[in-house]
Amino acid sequence: MQTSNVEALVLELIKKARSAQQVIEGYNQNQVDALVRAVAKVVFDNAESLAKDAVEETRMGRYEDKVKKNKGKARVIWSDLKGKKSVGIIRELPEEGLIEVAKPMGVVGAVTPTTNPIVTPMCNAMFALKGRNAILISPHPRSKKCSSRTVKLMREAIAALGAPEDLIQVIEEPSVEASALVMKSCDVCVSTGGMGMVRAAYSSGKPAFGVGAGNVQCILGKDADIDKVVPMIIEGRAFDNGIICSAEQTAIVPEKELQRVIDAFVREGAYYISDKEEVERVRETLFPDGVVNKACVGQSAAFVAEKAGIQIPENTKILLVKTETYGEKDHLSSEKMAPVLTLYTYKEWEEAIDIAQANLNVTGLGHSVCIHSHDKKEIEYAALKLPVSRILLNQICATSNGGSFFNGLAATTTLGCGSWGNNSISENLSWKHLLNISRVADIKPGSFVPDDEQIWGQE
Repeated sequence: MQTSNVEALVLELIKKARSAQQVIEGYNQNQVDALVRAVAKVVFDNAESLAKDAVEETRMGRYEDKVKKNKGKARVIWSDLKGKKSVGIIRELPEEGLIEVAKPMGVVGAVTPTTNPIVTPMCNAMFALKGRNAILISPHPRSKKCSSRTVKLMREAIAALGAPEDLIQVIEEPSVEASALVMKSCDVCVSTGGMGMVRAAYSSGKPAFGVGAGNVQCILGKDADIDKVVPMIIEGRAFDNGIICSAEQTAIVPEKELQRVIDAFVREGAYYISDKEEVERVRETLFPDGVVNKACVGQSAAFVAEKAGIQIPENTKILLVKTETYGEKDHLSSEKMAPVLTLYTYKEWEEAIDIAQANLNVTGLGHSVCIHSHDKKEIEYAALKLPVSRILLNQICATSNGGSFFNGLAATTTLGCGSWGNNSISENLSWKHLLNISRVADIKPGSFVPDDEQIWGQE
């Protein structure tokens, strides 16, 4: 498509979005929530066929896990948004003399990834509609068909409620140029995907929310229940063939418990690799010339093992690779978007945190760490030391880090990584980020001007 044609298309879609947004600007809370529910429910109801579409088109991930993700994210995000005030006066603080009034931002421009081609468009659309915004989605070219079908279903669902279909639109023939134009033409950008698109969002001249690279360091405390924790780590590492940004990338375990940990992993379906030659073959398979091998992204443990020339048992869930080097000395310390877990040992807790820090310095600053421990001192030490936005405790990080029914993190598919990850927020993106807030400030009850002694105290 020629440049002039791309620009004309994007501007026309933005125009339609603005017209549609004006229609719902006067919607009440019940009308807004009905739209949000409809978007989640239509993805939930079509979870199987949408998962099939995604696997067939992207050739990444696992059908069964994508079904779980489509259903799970629809349920948890709707539950998180249900009943929350996002229209009109949303909060009154009489003790501060403040009233907060929510207003739309306008048109949201959303760039969505091939790794999450169904639930990220759904999530972004839900957040946009919750704030009475319209949204224009620019999917990854490799997932344009399944993302476009998702948008089609969502449009039909809101149209059935009498809302304009053009509240949710999609670039059906996406490109880098089209995505850049979407971000420059909208009112606020949400970029979930590669760092190139995130940087483009921040340089678009519009308010923007992006994500950082994942490289979740999973640390087992000395009190960890190995038999309970290991299956959780395997489930997180294997989920959707490892393409989730919150998936566990390492297991950093007490040296004294190494053999018990290895035995538990093997018993639960991991194939253990410690031979230096085989470790090197895995390393070169995943990171030829030090660069991520795209052919391995979202593929099975069997696929990676075959490429590395290693024979493994049938039904192996993950490859567990033991290495003595970490941080910048070893590419295996980086994010591995395949079901391969790197194993490290530590003598003291401080060493475990140092290993995690070194690996994060390579990839993943600002994202997340997963800790399996009930030792308050260990947890607080890690929280004070590690430059991450989320420290998830005693949960499966891959499936819980984006919010769940069991933790207080906002349910989302977009995880901000703060300034560490070159992001504008260090929390999970939520519907609250897509609202403008007017604050009515009255005189605060009981307020007075303090004298100098009250302000400065005694010298």
